[in-house]
Amino acid sequence: MASLKHLFDSNRAWSERIRKIDPDFFTKLSGQQRPRYLWIGCADSRVPANEIVGLLPGELFVHRNVANVVVHSDLNCLSVMQFAIQVLQVEHVIVCGHYGCSGVSAAVQDQRVGLADNWLRHVQDVHWKHEQKVDSVTGLPDRIDRMCELNVIEQVANVCQTTILRDAWDRGQEISVHGWVYGLEDGLVHDLGTTVTSPGEASTVYRAAIAAL
Repeated sequence: MASLKHLFDSNRAWSERIRKIDPDFFTKLSGQQRPRYLWIGCADSRVPANEIVGLLPGELFVHRNVANVVVHSDLNCLSVMQFAIQVLQVEHVIVCGHYGCSGVSAAVQDQRVGLADNWLRHVQDVHWKHEQKVDSVTGLPDRIDRMCELNVIEQVANVCQTTILRDAWDRGQEISVHGWVYGLEDGLVHDLGTTVTSPGEASTVYRAAIAAL
């Protein structure tokens, strides 16, 4: 049987580093989590949510899936959103994609990858919706990156249209939705200008973000 001792060793070293900085860190963390942010990102192993924005455990509530998609029938994602917004009272929902996303690439090129083809149909729908804007970009890598941006903008719109966000805004809860994209080559996050703070802003912000690309 293969051993994962090196991961346990790394875990102990990490725990010791944290406790040297703050001896009571884990005691406080085990009491209750109080994150201000919900992160909806890609499952890609190269995009570690906490590390990207320099936040510690307990500061970021995270949901990840292939190509950072928000589907109104996905009870997994919706349950995470409901818990984060209604129970934890997060103040920000961040949809973060990344350049060079394999899921987006497969959708753009209509590649078959297996069971995930059914999930990536959602991304293909985004591609078909914005095919002219994507095809106007020269070079396949740049077209894929443009699709990564468009996909984030569409998923921000989907977040804003959920009953979870609409109900939160209706009851006066202050919560903002943001669309970002992460660069694997430089480690930097880019704001796509899609911040929405109320239902009335959603369509205007969406159109402006699409037009800016």
